[in-house]
Amino acid sequence: METFLIRALQLILSLSLLVIIHEGGHFFFARLFKIRVEKFYIFFDPWFSLFKYKPKNSDTEYGVGWLPLGGYCKISGMIDESMDTEQMKLPPQDWEFRSKPAWQRLLVMIGGVLMNFLLALFIYSMILYKWGDSYIALKDMSYGMKFNETAQKIGFQDGDILKSADGEPLERFNMDMLRSMVEAKEVTVIRNGEEKTILMPELSLLDVAKEDPIFVATFCPNVIDSVLPEGAFAKAGIQKGDSLLAVNGTSLNSWNSFMEELGKIRTQAELKEQTSASFNLVYSRAGVRDTVEITTNDKFVVGAIAAMPSYPVTTLSYGFFESFPAGVTLGVNTLKGYVNDMKYVFTKEGAKSVGGFAAIGSIFPKVWDWQRFWEMTAFLSIILAFMNILPIPALDGGHVLFLLYEIVARRKPSDKFLEYAQMVGMFLLFALLILANFNDVLRFLF
Repeated sequence: METFLIRALQLILSLSLLVIIHEGGHFFFARLFKIRVEKFYIFFDPWFSLFKYKPKNSDTEYGVGWLPLGGYCKISGMIDESMDTEQMKLPPQDWEFRSKPAWQRLLVMIGGVLMNFLLALFIYSMILYKWGDSYIALKDMSYGMKFNETAQKIGFQDGDILKSADGEPLERFNMDMLRSMVEAKEVTVIRNGEEKTILMPELSLLDVAKEDPIFVATFCPNVIDSVLPEGAFAKAGIQKGDSLLAVNGTSLNSWNSFMEELGKIRTQAELKEQTSASFNLVYSRAGVRDTVEITTNDKFVVGAIAAMPSYPVTTLSYGFFESFPAGVTLGVNTLKGYVNDMKYVFTKEGAKSVGGFAAIGSIFPKVWDWQRFWEMTAFLSIILAFMNILPIPALDGGHVLFLLYEIVARRKPSDKFLEYAQMVGMFLLFALLILANFNDVLRFLF
């Protein structure tokens, strides 16, 4: 329950900030061009609001709605989510959106997206300034990588050290590395001190990312670092420093291999409705081999931790002014990766992977971590900017599309057309919202 509350609080705080900044972008340009803003709300307020306040001599009512699905800035003289069509039947006024030149209306509509993108760049810059950038370089991972069956069929071998993809250096272990490998025509690795080139077939990042075991993981030696006193390994006599050699006759070359075999054993036990499992383990201690029988606990845990390789950490520090170009580069690369991955959303498997509020909340850490919080907020700001600029009616991008049409064609779409387009767009958005949260429910249940 505590984990849920911490994640929920982080999600609400992050989304509230992003909504304020986004709607603030619309508000800023509207007021800059002397367009009246009737409402500025965090979250939606159908039927009632949690809080509202209208300053004296102000045209704008500020408030907090009860429906946490975003927010809105109600601008006079335009068809938006408020669907105030009665106002559009009245003669245009000088302070209305529809009375302003197309270029001013265009800036008003892209103001939210612009502010979200700039916010992401600023947050990334401040993260680099405050915490720097620490990572373990792939070239320093002397044990190399552990590859699953799919990767090994392509030509990778356990222990390969990743060097480059299509000539571009692979620097760190993350999703960008995996994306570069999947989309490359060839990947270069260091194997036994020599460079080897592996020709890559056509792969789907979505298919590769969901494989279990994963396509590529950091290689962890099959040496025990510590054993829990009352765990299954301790009861069988396994000690720190022992090397795991085989499970039920299957040879092991790493802790990764052991965890894969343990996963298979667990799956077989669960099919038989068993709450624990037993297996034969061959291990070595000071060069002497022995075999023991291991019986897991009721959660299929053996109670041991492997000896993780000790690799040097690369740390990049940034001064205040140095952090801004680095933050811009990080933000742009994040946007490029997200845009590139969007093509998978339109596949059958991609549709299943779409997540709602539960999925978004799960990306935040279980304990409060300001660095992680700001990293996730910046990432969500990038997503919000990109999603809102898509040319879908009811989104900012839909309004931008119609304004660009007006600029090129030199005539406005009719109010009736905009009204119908807004309704269609809202229907699509609500359908997507229902799909995303329905997927969350299915993941929770199954």
